[in-house]
Amino acid sequence: MFDQLSKLGKYLGQAANLMVGVPDYEVYVQHMRQTHPEREPMSYEEFFRERQEARYSGGAGKCC
Repeated sequence: MFDQLSKLGKYLGQAANLMVGVPDYEVYVQHMRQTHPEREPMSYEEFFRERQEARYSGGAGKCC
């Protein structure tokens, strides 16, 4: 039961973050490992800064 509640909390947290425009770092890292294994993923701090700049400066910020 606690495992299910933990998963539900994680998904609700992800949904809430996406609703307010905060992308999911774990999804980004998974994407980089699958699609661009030769490239090192950004650190969380770099990722957050890049996403904020892309959101508020009008940049698309997508690699693909």
